[in-house]
Amino acid sequence: MSQPVVIINCKIYQQVEGRGASSLASICASVREETGANLIICPPMVELARVAEQSKVPVFSQDVDPFVPGSGTGFTSPSLIKATGAVGTLVNHSEHKKPAADVGKCVSMCKELGLTVCACADTKEIAAELAGFSPEYIAVEPPELIGGDVSVTTANPDIVSGTVDAVGSVNRKVKVLCGAGVKNGKDVQAAVALGAHGVLLASGVVKAKDPEAVIRDLVGFI
Repeated sequence: MSQPVVIINCKIYQQVEGRGASSLASICASVREETGANLIICPPMVELARVAEQSKVPVFSQDVDPFVPGSGTGFTSPSLIKATGAVGTLVNHSEHKKPAADVGKCVSMCKELGLTVCACADTKEIAAELAGFSPEYIAVEPPELIGGDVSVTTANPDIVSGTVDAVGSVNRKVKVLCGAGVKNGKDVQAAVALGAHGVLLASGVVKAKDPEAVIRDLVGFI
């Protein structure tokens, strides 16, 4: 198994407004350089280009739409993401869902441009469906646990191991991540023990009083 990944989704929290996302990316870069940890950051869309240009940590977009360059006010095309210097994207987060067919189009278009895709799923059934599109990662996140204080690995470990099995039955090349309530290194360790390849988290880092300490704890097991 290759090294587990920790993807930090900044969402649009107040802490990452202005230079906040760049500052968090700098912390991630420092920890990554020092420890060799596989860290990825997803800044707010309006900060994507700046963070991608300035940061030494891999940068993902928070979302993508199945659009080619042209008219499409308010949408984000794979081509635009590629042009910022970002190396991948999330898609179908529970806060920004898409029809499965659109997810498939996004994955295909991103692959053509060499962008890595992490598709999000609420359930193991949806995860298995999305696995048919062959994204590099699928992150399972029960929406009722997102932003909470109890990790999915504690509240619902079966959804993690079940998703690993369900996705593996469709496409063994797709790596499964888990998220929702993930806060510390023990949660990462539990996720890996359940068969996941890493975690996707947001508030546990972004809203922390000491984000660097949290990040170091998250990657301590890795």
